[in-house]
This record gives sequence, structure tokens and C-alpha cells, in this order.
Amino acid sequence: MRIGLVVDSACDLPPEFIEKHRIAVLPITIRIGEREFVDRRDPQATLAFYRDHLANAAEGETAPFSVEQIKRLFLERLVIDYDFVFCLTIASSRSPIFENATQASLAILSQYKPVRAQAGVQGPFALRVIDSQNLFAAQGVLAAEAARMIAEGAPPNRIRERLDGLIPHLYLYGLPNDLYHLRARAHKKGDKSVGWFKYAVGSALDIKPLIRGHRNETAPVASLHHFDKGAQRCFQFIVRRIREGLLAPTLCLSFGGELERLQRLPGYEEMRTVAREHGVEVLVSVMSITGGINVGEGALSFGFCAPEHEFE
Repeated sequence: MRIGLVVDSACDLPPEFIEKHRIAVLPITIRIGEREFVDRRDPQATLAFYRDHLANAAEGETAPFSVEQIKRLFLERLVIDYDFVFCLTIASSRSPIFENATQASLAILSQYKPVRAQAGVQGPFALRVIDSQNLFAAQGVLAAEAARMIAEGAPPNRIRERLDGLIPHLYLYGLPNDLYHLRARAHKKGDKSVGWFKYAVGSALDIKPLIRGHRNETAPVASLHHFDKGAQRCFQFIVRRIREGLLAPTLCLSFGGELERLQRLPGYEEMRTVAREHGVEVLVSVMSITGGINVGEGALSFGFCAPEHEFE
């Protein structure tokens, strides 16, 4: 059986991984004033956006693929190329992509037969839309596990059961570097978690909030002094999670800027060494434009699947 995988462009994965596993990407359009940018997971285009447009991005609007656009992608291509497709979306609490894909799936399953027949493809087609209940790098972990199992030849029901079992243990951690952008974006979206007082104190004392995403909820879990020192604490935290045992053999990291800056952060190389020693694949990518407009330039995010824990 030919099994395909679809993610939206907020899913942080390296371009070479996406290409190797033939992962289809649902683009997200970003509108800033009169200008539009399409996030297709192109790292060079993303870096150009960070460089040239992120200063005004806190006021940006995002527009994911519509029901009709998703339906068209499947009926024009995916129902012919595959017999079963997993569509993994960003948290349904943060975006309408899951709802759009679910609605589109009803039309796709009722209209695919003549499309496959005309292309000379026999047999039924099926798809499963899955809410990752998470964001960015954490979303990448789930997609990486699906890609790994597809490459190993696992059947769809086993892949589905595995993904459903991992979602409750999927964690995202995000460390912003630009508090002004974070506060402006929160104000734009009506999120009162980053108020003026917190922003003023954090800016004055160089305190960064560490945000955790888990099961469709995001909330600050720690306050870290200075971005570089905070990143080092994050890498030390990752090392402890790896040594105590992850539930999936993948760690995803993304960074809102040039990856060379990420690699120079204190603790990064030690974390890579420990991951290698424990057989954990580390997938590093430039943070999506969608992620960047929400948390700002220079932000770090990382995701993994692990037993319940607290940040320490």
C-alpha cells in the first residue's frame, strides 16, 4: 500500500527530510498590510522574511489552506499518488487547518473514485486527519514518527494507533528572544498572558518566558534570565529527558534565524552528543514564517515525546 503524509507549513522539519519522505506541505499565507507571503517551508525564503519583514510581522494575519484548496490538492494529486494519506495539522486550538482538512476529507472520499479510475489507479483510497494538538517543532516530532513508520512499511492502522498514543505525550517548549514582538503579537490576538507589567519587568531584567505547548494548550512554565543562558538551561533539560527516556526516537528543534546562531548557543553541542549516544535523531530547521510571526526573531523551539514531567 502506498501511504502518503501531509503537514501544514507551521510544522518545523528540515527541507531535506521533507524531500526524502515526499511529505506534502499545505502552505499558509501571511498578510502584512497590503503584502502577502506564502509559507511553503522554504528556508531561504523564510530567512529573507525574517530579515526584511519581521519588524512589522506582529500585526500580520495568517490564512491557511481553505476547504476547497485542500480538496483540490488531494483530488488533483494525492488520491492518485497514494492509497492512504495521513494529514497531520497544527493544534486545532490555534488554527482552523484541522477543521478545514476534516471538512475537505468528506468531499474527497465521496469524489475520488472517478479521479483514480481516469488515472488507471485501482482500489480504494482513504485518509486520516489528525490534530497534533501542538505546534512547530513538536508537530515535527509526530510527522517524523509517521514518516519513519511509513518507510518501514507499517500498515495504516498501526501508524494511526502509534500517533494517537504519542499525542498525549507530545511537548513543545518555546523560548522567545524578542519580548516586544511577543507582547505585540499577544495584544493582536487578544492574549493577555503577556501584559505591560510583565513585559516591562522582563525587558528591564532580561527575563524570557519559557512557553510550553501540550494537548492543545500553551502556557508559560518558567522565567529564564538572558536568552543564551536560558537556551543552555533548555539544552540541559533536553539532556535529562533523553537520559530518562523519550517515547519516540526524535527530537525536533527550530530557530527563528540562521541556524549557525543556534549551533553556537551554549550547551547545544553537548545536547547533540547525548542524543547521538542514546540513538535519538535530532532534526533541526529554520522556524516557519508562521512560527516567527507569533514568537519573533531569534526564538528557539524544541519538541519531543516523553512521560509527564515538569521543567526544572
